[in-house]
Amino acid sequence: MGAELYLGLMSGTSMNGVDAALCEFNEGRLQRILGAHTLPYPQKLRQRLLTIVQQQPALPLDELTALDAEVAQVFAQAANEVLGKYTGDREKIRAIGSHGQTLFHAPDRTPGTTLQIGDPNRIAALTGIATVADFRRRDLALGGQGAPLVPAFHHAQFSDAAEARVVINIGGIANITILPDGEAGVRGFDTGPGNGLMDEWAQEKLKQPHDDNGRWAASAEAEPALLQALLADAYFSRSPPKSTGRTEFGLKRCRQIFPGLDALDAARVQRSFCELTAHTIADAIRQHAPLARRVLVCGGGARNVFLLSRLQAQLRPIITEPTDALGLDAQWVEAAAFAWLAMRTMNGLPGNLPAVTGAKKSAILGGIYSTGATRL
Repeated sequence: MGAELYLGLMSGTSMNGVDAALCEFNEGRLQRILGAHTLPYPQKLRQRLLTIVQQQPALPLDELTALDAEVAQVFAQAANEVLGKYTGDREKIRAIGSHGQTLFHAPDRTPGTTLQIGDPNRIAALTGIATVADFRRRDLALGGQGAPLVPAFHHAQFSDAAEARVVINIGGIANITILPDGEAGVRGFDTGPGNGLMDEWAQEKLKQPHDDNGRWAASAEAEPALLQALLADAYFSRSPPKSTGRTEFGLKRCRQIFPGLDALDAARVQRSFCELTAHTIADAIRQHAPLARRVLVCGGGARNVFLLSRLQAQLRPIITEPTDALGLDAQWVEAAAFAWLAMRTMNGLPGNLPAVTGAKKSAILGGIYSTGATRL
């Protein structure tokens, strides 16, 4: 397996937009990002998606299928905007890896289910590039959680035989990847909320997409009763493998846990949500990765200055820094991970880690959607 080009597309539970990263791999390892871009969702589409995830309303089939097509068009546009700036040979891009947009994730139901929309047929048609998508359901079919999937990429990119490490990905939900310094297997799981609760509260109370650099959270102290009630959630005491989503860690659920939420000072609530994210991530690392010497942070949370400072304070003396320190911009790690997963699928290689997801075995993930003229 020599040098190969793949394009990764990712939109997480924060639904801020679609990240696109054109990646060059050599011998299965990311060498460089040739171009990257974030395309925000149109505001009306984003609001519809957020309402579905946060409120879980009954959804008519005609609306679901229309959303599937509309989301795909945004994903394809994000890909084409990156490709429009690429001066190399577009024919050398072997495939697109598209995560899609998660609307529902319930792996602990019987049977476990998950749903990511963004029709890959449409992405392939609009870009002219074969598209790999629907990565999570094969793992679910094998008894796994279908998440998190990025730890396999984290292991390929960030592991070091001389140092035990942890990679934290902070999107709407936070997950960690434990990278030991010896031969023991990689582990990983969702720790709980990431930016999701903070973003929802900022959108509702400030009418802003997020708390810029965590300044609002930093302006107040946490509300002890609220923080204690949220930390008592049973999810935090469950053993891995485990994964979660905005259904379990969203404002609707918070109001059920703490009915007096809206009577509290809004800034104190925001600080409480920030402390919840930092505390649960740090606690997971202390419990499951006590030998870690370096913590690498990626995702949108890596750009929240106050949240990063709270993590650093709770994890000292462990070195805690964005993945930028190792040469990979924290913003593009997840998009690069799905480019990497597409590369694995196109080369007939497994993409999941059973020790992370709980699947019965490793498997080639997703489906390949050809353009009809593409040589696979």
